[in-house]
Amino acid sequence: MKKAFKIILIILAVIAAAVIAFIAWLSITEYCPEPLEEVPISGSNTGKAALGQELNIVTWNIGYCGLGKDSDFFMDGGKQVQPSDRSYVEYCLNGIKSFLNETEADLFLLQEVDTDSKRCYGINEAEQLEMGASAHALNFSCRFVPYPLPMIGRVNSGLLTTSRSLDLASAERVSLPCPFSWPVRIANLKRCLLVTRIPVEGSDKELVIINLHLEAYDDGEGKLAQTEQLKKYIEQEYKKGNYVIAGGDFNQSFPNSLAVYPNTHSELWMPSELDESLLAEGCSFAYDTDTPTCRLLNQPYDPNDTENTQYYVIDGFILSPNVELVAVETIDLGFEYSDHNPVSIRVILK
Repeated sequence: MKKAFKIILIILAVIAAAVIAFIAWLSITEYCPEPLEEVPISGSNTGKAALGQELNIVTWNIGYCGLGKDSDFFMDGGKQVQPSDRSYVEYCLNGIKSFLNETEADLFLLQEVDTDSKRCYGINEAEQLEMGASAHALNFSCRFVPYPLPMIGRVNSGLLTTSRSLDLASAERVSLPCPFSWPVRIANLKRCLLVTRIPVEGSDKELVIINLHLEAYDDGEGKLAQTEQLKKYIEQEYKKGNYVIAGGDFNQSFPNSLAVYPNTHSELWMPSELDESLLAEGCSFAYDTDTPTCRLLNQPYDPNDTENTQYYVIDGFILSPNVELVAVETIDLGFEYSDHNPVSIRVILK
């Protein structure tokens, strides 16, 4: 009995040592970006923004090309941790590429774009989705995410801003507050704003484009803190005389959208609500409630199963007072390639 007990103790000690070593390794290799980092721009264009000229901008959370119509997700009440195989990622990626190529837009703001992740079988999605001048900023980078089962593993993912016509003069990564503490923090997202600057023709001012993807699975305080920082950043740039457009996945319901798509699955994922108090003075939201921008990933998509299908309007834009909204539209792709639909706006710089 003593010998068996000793063997059990040795085994437990080895397991404990391995767990401690693993957590230490993750802590040492944790992605810890600076508050402000320059982001390299690949490709180049010569086009400038012009006063009075209409611009078309599209935002789309592409769900790392792994959350299409046939997918569910463990964090939303489903089972899937990663896509079933590489061919499914390629199918979604090719569908997204076709949409970008066929859509006449000046700028695309994409979220959840992976560069080297186990969940995407190592495919560099950012490289394949670049349209011309492009910038990619990481907001999720971890050597190995150790949950759930099967484990997520290696992740490198972030925001991609790309244009086939406009000159991206500079880009920077602006860190947002992280609501998680150690050790949860080490294998979690490090949210940010990807800020790109475009020259305005005949002016010393800039068009400031903010690509964003705010917190999803926190207690709500993280999203509020990140939204407050976004508000201050927009206000600061507008006071300089710049034109500011912030677009992306807010992970918060836009005003009045819950009246159209009420939350009937509060036991699963439920976003908080955006309201006018979260806007800098004179700014405005741009969003469309005619079509949902996102679906709950509790099961593969079935539009006929209204009882178990949950929709949201959590993707859209914030415009500074000197940017006039001409039109906004959620483009209904039937969630074929992502759990989000793209949202398009047409605007004029005043």
